[in-house]
Amino acid sequence: MRKSSGRLAGLAMPAEGKGQVGHAGGVHLQVLAERVGLGEELTYAMRRTGFAPRHERGRVLTDLACAIVLGAVAIADIAVLEHQRPVLRDTASAPTVWRTLEETGEQQLKRIALARAKVRRRVRALLAARPQGFPWISVNGRALEGWTVLDSDATPVGCASEKEGCAGTYKKRVYGLCPILTFCDNTGEMLAQHLRPGDAGANDTGDNIAIFEAAVAQLPGPYRRKILFRTDGAGFSCGLLAWIAPAGGRTHPSYTWEYSTGWTFTQREMDAVLALDALEKETGRTLWEPALDETGEPRENAAVAEITGLLGDLSTWPKGHRVFVHREPLHSRYAKDASAYETEHEVRLQAFATNTQGHQASWLDVRHRTHARAEPKIRDSKAESLNRFPSRHMKINQAWLAVTALACDLRAWLQLLALHGTSLAKATPKTLRYRFLHAPAVLVAGQRRRRLKIPRTWPWTDEIVTAFRRLLALPHLTRANPPRPAERRKQHATGAVEPGVIRHDSRRSHSPGNRPERERKRHHGHKINRSLP
Repeated sequence: MRKSSGRLAGLAMPAEGKGQVGHAGGVHLQVLAERVGLGEELTYAMRRTGFAPRHERGRVLTDLACAIVLGAVAIADIAVLEHQRPVLRDTASAPTVWRTLEETGEQQLKRIALARAKVRRRVRALLAARPQGFPWISVNGRALEGWTVLDSDATPVGCASEKEGCAGTYKKRVYGLCPILTFCDNTGEMLAQHLRPGDAGANDTGDNIAIFEAAVAQLPGPYRRKILFRTDGAGFSCGLLAWIAPAGGRTHPSYTWEYSTGWTFTQREMDAVLALDALEKETGRTLWEPALDETGEPRENAAVAEITGLLGDLSTWPKGHRVFVHREPLHSRYAKDASAYETEHEVRLQAFATNTQGHQASWLDVRHRTHARAEPKIRDSKAESLNRFPSRHMKINQAWLAVTALACDLRAWLQLLALHGTSLAKATPKTLRYRFLHAPAVLVAGQRRRRLKIPRTWPWTDEIVTAFRRLLALPHLTRANPPRPAERRKQHATGAVEPGVIRHDSRRSHSPGNRPERERKRHHGHKINRSLP
């Protein structure tokens, strides 16, 4: 018989390993969640009077979000964390996760949103305290300091027909559900999410206003002052822009809300382009400005021009409403749906609208086109868990979507607070899992400490160790002051205790003066008479 002489000759694979821990990068997520107080806030949000589960519901949701970042696509994948019990201590099982999602109703979702907003205030404070400061958006090398940029988009998700709410979506050949999401372009967080039936429209005014209101509620007060709302042409409407322009009804002069949205290109806009071309020939002046890329360099054969004055009456739109047309070479992908003008001139025309004043058309065009960064964020979320809803019931799927948003936030915070300055700061979820989160380790206990040792030969060991040290350097969550007597009586009556507050009961105090005589004598080493009652 011929012996094997390959590189795997003599290799065996017995299941006899001890102390090995897979997905060691998940420990970073747990440390991060603990430092910002995510588990405590979620536990308080999921509280129920007279119900004391073995596994705190906030911890279960946090563990599920961490498992999603690690690559879990189903509830049963929580078993990955069960493998890490030597590190994480007690973890919930899949049935416990199912029960937790079933307990998450509309009221619990509202409380979870409040808990996320409270945690987000702490994270924003940590980001602002970094040497590089808060990540402001830059357009052509100019930082939009003080501006928060929100991107909203609806995306159809294909699902089986037996799931509640499934219907034909606005995208051809996609049958399922249609969630609407809002991301913060500054940080990459998913601020708000709402799961809708598949036949929900992309430009529903009520849904778009509601999702933006929920996103604004997630922002700390100083970050609500100056906001730029962006959406594509399928999501804008006159009612949405009328809500944004007056800052959602806020009358204080410190609020400045602006929008940059897609604009439907109809025959009226086509006539305006023809009039612009005729005026250009008549005057001999160039009315189209060269379009720029994100670095400020001119794009080849691309231009932008304002056509507000050529569109006629726009009095029904907000004050200061402006419309622009972007022109670029016609790609073969869009040649099938091109108009006669576009086919003749081999260009593609797109329109967008804004209420920003005092800027050049090319700069406004670059700022609007960066809305495309919402698409990679949606693609990354679908690669994690957005594309797989586990239940037939809409209630459980809504809870799953909320946990997906938690996972997106944890991944964004990890890259901002622990991986900044490394090659993984802008990595996609797939790359982050391959290089960082799925690293192997060995757990060693000794000298009253536990050490999780990463192999020195792992190519990204330095990034993993540096990130862990950065997370440990984050300040611990300080405990709140004890509530006032009236508030304490109300909490004891309802069974609710604020997170971080130690509940005191004088009948169970462990001070020597309040202990029974038998316990005091045992504490001081006295011999106890067993004959006493």
